[in-house]
Amino acid sequence: MKKHIPNAITCCNLICGCIATCFAFSGRPAMALLFIVLGAVFDFFDGMTARLLGVSSPIGKELDSLADDVTFGVAPSTMIFYELGVMDYPVILEPLRPVLPYVAFIMAAFSALRLAKFNLDERQAMGFIGLPTPANALFWGALIVGANRWIEYHLSALAIIFGVLISCWLLVSEIPMFALKFKHWGWAENKLKYIFLITSAVLLLIFRIPGIAMVIAWYVILSAFTQKSSKQSS
Repeated sequence: MKKHIPNAITCCNLICGCIATCFAFSGRPAMALLFIVLGAVFDFFDGMTARLLGVSSPIGKELDSLADDVTFGVAPSTMIFYELGVMDYPVILEPLRPVLPYVAFIMAAFSALRLAKFNLDERQAMGFIGLPTPANALFWGALIVGANRWIEYHLSALAIIFGVLISCWLLVSEIPMFALKFKHWGWAENKLKYIFLITSAVLLLIFRIPGIAMVIAWYVILSAFTQKSSKQSS
């Protein structure tokens, strides 16, 4: 019986992703973001439960990737698709209105590619190579929900499309990104993580929902800066 518990939790993640996608299609981004966050909670606990119960399995790994692509790939892509369909366009782009929103779903494809690479990459035990899909989904969900007034500007369609392409690149990039995993609690060994957590708490307290997007952007910048500094010192 216990071997089915982690897969049941993973299925809850998948269901959350489906519900989030439905809300995104109906133009209710706040509810879509809520179910993306719930999916992220289930995604956190399914792996932990499998390890605690000692019931990790190949089928669980495949199911987890499928659920993650729906919740963290398809759902945020659908949120972007909806926004690109209703926002104002520059005059030069107006003839492309029927086509451009579908660019959003390129991100779902790159999310699937990132998840497939993660399953085969043995370098990502204590960190990540490329942007994790939950972080990317939370960035776009929080940006759309928390910065809705920004997307009223005519050039925002171009900015969003450009942002989607940047996200696609980050998902499959070779940029090492740290994970919030602690072997010890000392400051010297975890200075980067503590700095990130403290600054993230400040951003969330000040900006709330838009702060989530800022935290993800800060995570990418801090990871890239750390990689550059380590290369220069080596």
